[in-house]
Amino acid sequence: MYIHLGNDFLILCKELIAILNIEQGLTPDAKEIIEVAELDKKLIDISREGKRKSMVICGDYVYLSPISSATLYKRAVNY
Repeated sequence: MYIHLGNDFLILCKELIAILNIEQGLTPDAKEIIEVAELDKKLIDISREGKRKSMVICGDYVYLSPISSATLYKRAVNY
């Protein structure tokens, strides 16, 4: 099954590791995850600047999504 992350991006449910809420800002750990993913060319920002609501960590990539972590969680558990 797939989870829709927004802006026509889908991921396989079995690839999902974590969904993090980043609406209130980034913690130092979240910033580090983004920096490492960016350096490894594994960061995919599917939101517009300033519209990031969640970070989705998968087996190969890290996604910055415009959809809230609560909504993504509901989509993940319904599969």
